[in-house]
Amino acid sequence: MIILKLGGSVITRKEADKPTINHENLKRITREVAESTHQKLIVVHGAGSFGHPLAKKYAIGDEIQDNLDLKKKMLGFSLTQHAVKELNGIVSEYLRMHGTLSVSIQPSSFILTKNKRIKSADLTLIKRYLELGFVPVIYGDVVLDADESIEMAVLSGDQIVKYLAEKLKPERVILATDVDGIYDKNPKKYPDAQLIETVSSLEQIKTGEETNIDVTGGMGGKVSELLGLLDLEIESEIINANKTGNIKKALNGEKVTGTTIKR
Repeated sequence: MIILKLGGSVITRKEADKPTINHENLKRITREVAESTHQKLIVVHGAGSFGHPLAKKYAIGDEIQDNLDLKKKMLGFSLTQHAVKELNGIVSEYLRMHGTLSVSIQPSSFILTKNKRIKSADLTLIKRYLELGFVPVIYGDVVLDADESIEMAVLSGDQIVKYLAEKLKPERVILATDVDGIYDKNPKKYPDAQLIETVSSLEQIKTGEETNIDVTGGMGGKVSELLGLLDLEIESEIINANKTGNIKKALNGEKVTGTTIKR
């Protein structure tokens, strides 16, 4: 089994002032998934411009001040849930168009968090879908939280990847982003930034700035989740999904320029 995470910055245009699909990327990536030779696959995708602006606008996950603030956050929750579900439908449809038997899975329907970390999730149906040969497509969402001071939380696709990996023990985890991997400094600002091919601790990437900061934690948040899998002997790799062929090669087990998270 492989878990493939598609970053929101790859399948949407995060700089857009409204939810916007990157159709060119999504079409190419989903074709590469269909052309790869994986057996069991779970696709998890980020929310990008469909989720982050709304979650930030309504401060979902922040402490509730009063009943008026609760109502405001509930509206934001509803709007965000609808938007990211729409994105998931589009991703699932693109996968189907290229021959992948995708099935949409809504996180807010089966996951509960506490203090913004997954507390419980029923994976029974996901396991059954995999047994039948479907490709479950899961995504960053807003979910209910057991902490009464916040009631609701933003659940990143990266945290979902870690949880699924812990419970389902995949052979590999692949994070497809908009850069080649982890750098010693922001490659979008510094032409001399150097790719770090292997990362085994957060200390290696503490450069004082993120390549991409959003409500789910940016690159540091991604690496933190993946490092947690090393105790289970599950290695991960971060690759650039903007480069043609990378997704297909990575799923096929071929060498791709990127960063490997390992001991």
